[in-house]
Amino acid sequence: MINQEALSALTAETVPNSYVEAGGITFAYRKFGAESEVPLVFCQRYRGTMDDWDPAVVNGIAKERTVILFDSAGVGLSTGVTPNNVPDMADYAITFIEALGLKQVDLIGFSMGGMVVQHVTLKRSDLVRRLILAGTGPGAGEDTERSRDGVFEVMTTPVNEDKDFLFLLFEPTETSQAKGREYLERLQWRKMDRAPLVTAETIKAQTQALIGFAAGPDTAYPRLAEIKQPVLVANGDNDIIAPTINSFIMSQHIPNAQLILYPDSGHGFLFQYPERFVLHVSAFLSE
Repeated sequence: MINQEALSALTAETVPNSYVEAGGITFAYRKFGAESEVPLVFCQRYRGTMDDWDPAVVNGIAKERTVILFDSAGVGLSTGVTPNNVPDMADYAITFIEALGLKQVDLIGFSMGGMVVQHVTLKRSDLVRRLILAGTGPGAGEDTERSRDGVFEVMTTPVNEDKDFLFLLFEPTETSQAKGREYLERLQWRKMDRAPLVTAETIKAQTQALIGFAAGPDTAYPRLAEIKQPVLVANGDNDIIAPTINSFIMSQHIPNAQLILYPDSGHGFLFQYPERFVLHVSAFLSE
């Protein structure tokens, strides 16, 4: 077992993979960072693994608190089958957190991960202290919008290339595209024990989960007022995947929410402004 001093010295590039078994799944995870009473657990996007978290974001936050990255069931280095609905994904996240013996956590959910952590909070309010919803939405509800035309087709291509990520996550401006290329370079910093790309079966299940959340059956929208925790809602000012208006709507329906929008940015705003996002997250979690 790695002691706290060693954990504090690790980074997203050097932390070894760990594994825990629960609910019939072997979950792969990475835990490191400064010691904190409540760790921050990261819930990843559609088709994403632990290796798709920007090390500039993760390492920045880890300077002040313990961070935990993990691959959910059927994703990356974890075993099992990926559920085809968001509530069941939330159950796996809860199973993983409890398997680590944690009584309370802060959660950050990016994109699809944001959908998952909403359901985690609704299912187990006692488990969640603070919540960060990044580049996500509440699901089907009054005045919410779907992804822009053409986005879904690019998202679901068999293999996403750099040009796809630059289109999906960043604005077409010169500044945003340049920051996007820097982000893609940072994703290659880690050389050891990387997670494999998600399988076609996982992509199919996650796609069905996105549709179920956006079309209504699994939406969190009607229950947003039940989320009593302090919530930081953040997005770019022109998100084409999770339209920015949905972030505003969430911030209006969650009683203790605050909203931050980042300029000249889209879905990948947190990777375009990693230092600024780290400052905002650290301040929010330290309140």
